[in-house]
Amino acid sequence: MDFSPNSDHEAIRDAVRDLCRDFGDPYWRELDRAHGYPDAFVAALTKAGWLGALVPQEYGGSGLGIAEVALILEEINHTGGNSATVHAQMYIMGTLLKHGTEAQKRAYLPGIANGTVRLQAFAVTEPEAGSETTRIRTTAVKRGDRYVVNGNKVFISRAQYTDLMLLLARTTPFDELEDKTRGLSVFIVDLKKAAAENRVHIRPIETMLNHHTCELFIEDLEVPAENLVGTEGLGFRHIIASWNAERILVASEALGDGHWFVERAAKYATERVIFGRPIGSNQGVQFPVAMAHARLEAASALRDKAAWLFDHGRKCGAEANTVKLLASQASWEAANAAMDAHGGYGFATEYDIERKFRETRLYLAAPVSNNMVLAFIGQNVLGMPRSY
Repeated sequence: MDFSPNSDHEAIRDAVRDLCRDFGDPYWRELDRAHGYPDAFVAALTKAGWLGALVPQEYGGSGLGIAEVALILEEINHTGGNSATVHAQMYIMGTLLKHGTEAQKRAYLPGIANGTVRLQAFAVTEPEAGSETTRIRTTAVKRGDRYVVNGNKVFISRAQYTDLMLLLARTTPFDELEDKTRGLSVFIVDLKKAAAENRVHIRPIETMLNHHTCELFIEDLEVPAENLVGTEGLGFRHIIASWNAERILVASEALGDGHWFVERAAKYATERVIFGRPIGSNQGVQFPVAMAHARLEAASALRDKAAWLFDHGRKCGAEANTVKLLASQASWEAANAAMDAHGGYGFATEYDIERKFRETRLYLAAPVSNNMVLAFIGQNVLGMPRSY
């Protein structure tokens, strides 16, 4: 393998870092306090072409791969930002690109690429199903040239700030299926229109971090049949590929956070003088930061491998899940090292440690919990049948 610097990748990092300089700590701190959405930041990313990175050039995008998008999200977090406010549009794209019709791609992708349309919400999770996706109850019943959807979705982020939403719903009753992974279908939903017509009711959920998470109540929502993505009944299989992309990109966000924590901890530890010397001269401060750095470096290498496999059409489920696990753990370790190094100041909002501390904690639990990831890895290692 060639580990020499990639000039194209370095150029992406530099460009994203330059853009993020206009959105420093005060910008994100104020949004966090107000639970606001970063409209100016999203507009800047869109104008620079970064939010259309995965859209093929023929539809107005950049035609980049997961490896490049991973760097975009990593750098946003590395500069102290919160890329979770935009990441869904990156990994949702895979389902539409791989399984959407040509008409669907031409209808939606150019607008997504130029920023006139946002695809930022992915409605899968439900209150009773949780991570057991095959147990979702939201139904889509075909009536003529339309599907009528009823159900309830929860922890759907950015629902208030998107135009389109990908929706996973049941098109065949669970009890009628021999293969329980079938019977689910994916739809493109005009969420703005549905909400205006009171067919989707959006209820914000206040959380410990600023992710604009909501619960959706869907009542007799009519979705045109041409908005079905892929084959009816195979929606679960259609979204699995996007899960691998999601794991890789979430790992990249965690890596960005982790490097941010290590750099902030190192800077503070070399400048803060107690008992006549910098606190960084004490091994009790050095070692946790050094260990976090080492684990971030290891996770970065696996992330690069997983992204390469994905972009080359190779199987990457094991690598994608493993790097999500390792990167989230490394970032959390770095967060605690930074908090300990800063002492009381780590809890002060002006240092931003506590904000990023809350944000990076999420990666241990979502968008898939590390326990689920470990179950997937364990089943692979032990050769046991999967539970889905």
